[in-house]
Amino acid sequence: MKSKDEAENAAVAPHPRLDPYYEDERGRRRFVRDIFDETAPDYERIIRLMSFGSGDWYRRDALRRAQVREGMHVLDVAVGTGPVASAALALVGPTGSVTGLDPSFGMLAQTRRRLPIPLVQGIAERLPFADASFDFLSMGYALRHVADLKGTFEEYRRVLRPGATALILDFRKPSTALGRRLVRIYLGTLVPFVARLAARSDKADLLMHYCWDTVHRCVPPETIVASMEAGGFRGVTTETYFGVFGEYKASAA
Repeated sequence: MKSKDEAENAAVAPHPRLDPYYEDERGRRRFVRDIFDETAPDYERIIRLMSFGSGDWYRRDALRRAQVREGMHVLDVAVGTGPVASAALALVGPTGSVTGLDPSFGMLAQTRRRLPIPLVQGIAERLPFADASFDFLSMGYALRHVADLKGTFEEYRRVLRPGATALILDFRKPSTALGRRLVRIYLGTLVPFVARLAARSDKADLLMHYCWDTVHRCVPPETIVASMEAGGFRGVTTETYFGVFGEYKASAA
């Protein structure tokens, strides 16, 4: 059992610094923004290769299980090239809406070509939206790029209506030694190699190596759960699929 102080520290602990890529928080923001800007034209192809084409089905199923339905107004944080937003758009129908937010102009430009939704440049820690603006908030595989977890979830709670749902999809470090070895081979070696071939870009290779390093050093699930609770969410549940895909779902208090 954790002490009260340990639980509070876990809830506010930032994600670990990755020294090979940047030296401080300012450098982290610049690195993440630039690497996604530079790889945006190839990103959709890379993630399809990573998931063997199954990503669209999984994202839509995750949103459906989280009860995204027709008429909802959804905010997709870290929209990227729009894979989660696209799945949400199909579920909310013509009476609902999906808004995408991302710090990368390159990613937003790619999404603008694919989806007829409002897009906003911004970061998770400071959402440029009014209080109680949305019925549902999603974030797909980007929580590892956030420094202040508690502050981020406080912002998520602020822009959600009471009783609304937040769904966080992210990678999770496997719990077994064998699982960690397999994921290291896949994300740390195979995916960067395939990304480099597919994109013919050193930056794509760098992005996939960075992806593996963020998974390898990511905070544990209990820290994310504690951060969501400290940020004002209740009923936090978490599930793991295939040993590496984590889902965190909670209601705005």
